[in-house]
Amino acid sequence: MNKLASLALIAIFSLGFTSCKEKQCCKKETVSPLQEKVNQYAEVELKTDVSLLTEKEKQMLPILIEVSEIMEEIFWKDAIGDKTEFLSKLKDPAAVAYAKINYGPWDRLDNQASFIDTYGKKPAGANFYPADMTKEEFDAIQDDLKSSTYSVVRRDENGKLVVLPYHVAYKTETEKASALLLKAAELAEDAGLKKYLELRAEALLTDDYLASDMAWMDMQDNTIDFVVGPIETYEDALYGYKASHSAQILVKDKVWSKTLSRFGALLPRLQESLPVPAEYKAEKANANADMNAYDVIYYGGDCNAGSKNIAINLPNDPRVHLAKGSRKLQLKNAMQAKFDKILVPISNLLIDESQRKNVKFDAFFENTMFHEVAHGLGIKYTLADQTLTVRKALKDAYTSIEEGKADILGLYMVTKLSEWGEIKDKDLMDNYVTFMASTFRSVRFGASSAHGKANMIRFYHFEETGAFTRDEATGTYKVDFEKMKAAMISMGEMLMVLQGDANYEGAKKLIAEKGNISEGLQADLDRVNNAGIPKDIVYKQGMKVLGL
Repeated sequence: MNKLASLALIAIFSLGFTSCKEKQCCKKETVSPLQEKVNQYAEVELKTDVSLLTEKEKQMLPILIEVSEIMEEIFWKDAIGDKTEFLSKLKDPAAVAYAKINYGPWDRLDNQASFIDTYGKKPAGANFYPADMTKEEFDAIQDDLKSSTYSVVRRDENGKLVVLPYHVAYKTETEKASALLLKAAELAEDAGLKKYLELRAEALLTDDYLASDMAWMDMQDNTIDFVVGPIETYEDALYGYKASHSAQILVKDKVWSKTLSRFGALLPRLQESLPVPAEYKAEKANANADMNAYDVIYYGGDCNAGSKNIAINLPNDPRVHLAKGSRKLQLKNAMQAKFDKILVPISNLLIDESQRKNVKFDAFFENTMFHEVAHGLGIKYTLADQTLTVRKALKDAYTSIEEGKADILGLYMVTKLSEWGEIKDKDLMDNYVTFMASTFRSVRFGASSAHGKANMIRFYHFEETGAFTRDEATGTYKVDFEKMKAAMISMGEMLMVLQGDANYEGAKKLIAEKGNISEGLQADLDRVNNAGIPKDIVYKQGMKVLGL
């Protein structure tokens, strides 16, 4: 073989073969569609400065975690039924991981679409009612407890519908959780926390939460806080009656809390300033100074399902609102994680380059905080019937309308406080642009989420009123401050009037028309998804993460 032929042969073999090392470098790892869904959630460790806790507070934490795990067990029953039986049928590790995030086979960030072939559409009433129950059957039930926040509907051995209070339906779990709360109360050094834990233990056994809610409102000096029990009604998309079981353990950030407390005294003035006719703001707001910041160190049950909350406004009972107001808890570490891992990357993609400097954590914190304040303002009882709550009147439409109201009035209140000089050195453009960027973050929660629907409705209202413009060349959005301010006021009025008028049909019409993602908006959300920006966060939590 001549030299030229030898070189040609070497070249041919070189084209056909590469070294193992080169193959390894070029090999692209394939990820299953379900694993891609799991990867939508960025993992975050829930930590706090445990050196600020006393020894008894540290001893209390594992007990509260155990109670949280019980709420977790019950929420699985709220959502789908037997957790162990359900998970045992899944063989794909990614399916198991994603099912645990969603507490079932339905994707909470994708309009409750089933991600496991053997499961169909999610029942609107989750597992609070029999999946085959008709509304006519429900209406025929002769039991006032059927619409109670703390009951489930089941079929007996003869197929007849019966109503079971939570403390009966979940007897074993609630009795265990109650005993643990009493054990934690023995370690409580703060009198307010001790009283709350004792009353909450009793409430789990009776389904009467008023006294413990009142005691929770009275707590002022506690470092550890514990939000526990059946609380929010989002999971019941059939009637919006039933509360889901949930638990969050919190540690107060006393430095940040001190700066927030003074805003509570301004709530009556803010109520009076709301942009609606006088009859829609006639209810009095309590000058409740309890607006505090916390590190959240444990999520269990409903609050841990799908998208995670970053603030809390409780209790939900309007009797408590009228007597004592509500507490607004800002979950600072969870909020910072979402800002850093989600909001900033979205802003860099979708917000006009000239306005990206206005996306700031302090503005995100303020907007979120006053969203929670806004839940306590406005109207709780309908104008025509002072015994009928807005929650009951708007039924399954309530949560979307209420979340939309809280969003828009939160921004309204930041605006008013700045105008009044109560928030110093404020560039409201920071809040408006951050608010716009956060709309894209929340819309990604999907049409099955009350928060997602609320953000879609607002997005289209802003679009119709010129509150923002979209640059077709760059695919970025630019806020028009004055037009957004006007749109904010008009939308706030629209939502509060729907509530006060008990306009269920109007609320359903608004959600049906504007509570969905258009092709144009979806295209921009696809850009966000394709950029690998997480949709939400998932937690590593527990005593080991805390270093205890």
